[in-house]
Amino acid sequence: MTAIRLLLVDDDPLVRAGLALMMGGAGDIEIVGEGADGDEVEALVDRTHPDVVLMDIRMPSVDGLTATERLRARADAPQVVVLTTFHADEQVVHALRAGAAGFVLKDTPPAEIVAAVRRVAAGEPVLSPAVTRQLMAHAAGARADTRQARARDRLTALNDREREVAVAVGRGLANAEIATGLFMSVATVKAHVSRILAKLGLNNRVQIALLAYDAGLLEE
Repeated sequence: MTAIRLLLVDDDPLVRAGLALMMGGAGDIEIVGEGADGDEVEALVDRTHPDVVLMDIRMPSVDGLTATERLRARADAPQVVVLTTFHADEQVVHALRAGAAGFVLKDTPPAEIVAAVRRVAAGEPVLSPAVTRQLMAHAAGARADTRQARARDRLTALNDREREVAVAVGRGLANAEIATGLFMSVATVKAHVSRILAKLGLNNRVQIALLAYDAGLLEE
């Protein structure tokens, strides 16, 4: 089995050392590089070709949010998991909207951080439905009406079946659960998700969930 190529980016050398230590015990993960600031990320990615970037949100020169936006705008960008000390930090929400596949808390048990890297490498978000709802609720604010109108306008690009799948993704359901609920095969669900991402110009399922929430579809 090919090892998951992992790039670590954190301005604290002790945090990087701790992450390297815990990842070193996983035989299917290879640390291909380390960085101390967001301004190093693109060059490091070009040099090391990681599958996943585990990146701190707060860094001195270029923060993880900006680095994520820059990285995910590129073709064939690696998946990004952001590191944070807060469950519902506004910057985490911004990072998810920028294309991060999820987040992990810095005090998360080592085994769960390793599992998060594996899940993201496999194309799965690392947010539980409960945490997804918490973050989306945190993102709601004074601009909710404007955001809802904009989101609903974007979703007009979807047909009825794709819209149903988008809502199911927004509710945190896995492909098998969506398939059962909508009476289709898992392969068909995957095809619908791929088309939704392409039509809406999104990076991952987390962004589908956020857009469905913004449009008010999860409340209907």
